[in-house]
Amino acid sequence: MESHCTKQKAHMVDIRRQTAGKRVVDEKKYIITIDGGTTNTRVYLWTKDGINIDSRSDGTGVRDTAADGNNQRLKNAVREMLTSLTQENGIAWETVEAVYASGMITSDVGLFELPHLIAPAGLKDFSQGVKTVLLEEVCPKPVCFIPGLKNRKDEEISLDNLADMDMMRGEEVEALALLSDWKIREPALLILPGSHTKMIAADSAGRLLCCLTSMTGEILELLTKHSIVAGAVDREYLKESPDKEYLLAGYRYARDTGSFGRTAFLTRISSQFVSGEIKKCASFLLGAVLENDVAAIESSQMFQGFQKSRVLIAGKEPLSSALAYLLEQDNEFKEVSVLSYEKNVPLSGKGALLIHEERNRRNGIIRQDQGE
Repeated sequence: MESHCTKQKAHMVDIRRQTAGKRVVDEKKYIITIDGGTTNTRVYLWTKDGINIDSRSDGTGVRDTAADGNNQRLKNAVREMLTSLTQENGIAWETVEAVYASGMITSDVGLFELPHLIAPAGLKDFSQGVKTVLLEEVCPKPVCFIPGLKNRKDEEISLDNLADMDMMRGEEVEALALLSDWKIREPALLILPGSHTKMIAADSAGRLLCCLTSMTGEILELLTKHSIVAGAVDREYLKESPDKEYLLAGYRYARDTGSFGRTAFLTRISSQFVSGEIKKCASFLLGAVLENDVAAIESSQMFQGFQKSRVLIAGKEPLSSALAYLLEQDNEFKEVSVLSYEKNVPLSGKGALLIHEERNRRNGIIRQDQGE
């Protein structure tokens, strides 16, 4: 039986014959994207037409750089993942057109520090902001680092307007992918739930106007595992759809009392005197925590005018569906959609591919499937 590696070599010979004499650059068939976070790093292998072939993940992130005082552990992890990804798929580096990196890996505790762009910024701005750097001990090809985004210039920020400032590294490429995949041509609010939930306003031209961050996931983890209410939820997150009655009750108690701390403690009260069912208590607590996100959207001056826009939510479950349900209850959003993606097909990589295509267009490079 012919091996995958042998087939790959034969296929590459066919491509060389088909493209001989043409002004195209298509012996390079693959793109690699690196998504570097705080607690882990992932590397993905793509075909040039956007098909995700394989991936690698490592529990090393910029948190380790901060703890170690240097980024050697992160360098080692990325190099090993890149080596594994290419060798085990029988892919020569000569066939890799580009390597892109986004996320916290572009920060001062990553592999290469790249300044944030200033909002508003769209696909063209991010493509122009890419910095290509050769890190020989990490990757044999130069890495294209994608900048993050911040709301304002540093010198414009004071205590008086602190709430207007925010920044992101990694979520900007995810937002670009969302807007492209769903062909959004109107003002929209994008929400990416997770350890740090990002809320991003986009205009009809696909530019990211501003972002807002909440610590939803971290707060939920602390309360679930390290607080007085931990016993009421059995120190476990919800792994299924929440109980909507209790979810809404937790949300409304937090909203109506204006006291998140009090509402969080009501989880324990509910457990002892109303229902001790773990799912109901966890749903109540989730509703209380998510009220913070809804309140942040409603109270932010940055999002004025977006309260009646379309909302796209893409992230961890059941955070995404729970937040969508709450937004639909007491708000006037035009439409709230929860977007699901095939497992292991990352938005970060899809956004990086869009930036790569934009850079090719800007540089006048023609793909083989677009003709001579």
